[in-house]
Amino acid sequence: MALDERKAQILSAVIEEYVKTGLPVGSRAIARRYQLGVSPATIRNEMGDLEE
Repeated sequence: MALDERKAQILSAVIEEYVKTGLPVGSRAIARRYQLGVSPATIRNEMGDLEE
């Protein structure tokens, strides 16, 4: 599966947050901390796609 730029940014943010905290990472935290220009719902959908 090839990652588009947005999915790659989200995946990178999730990995970075998980490595920092060791805790599950939510879409709301990613939206607040990384200002990717998309809503938590969009991040959640993209995270769901990344799971597959």
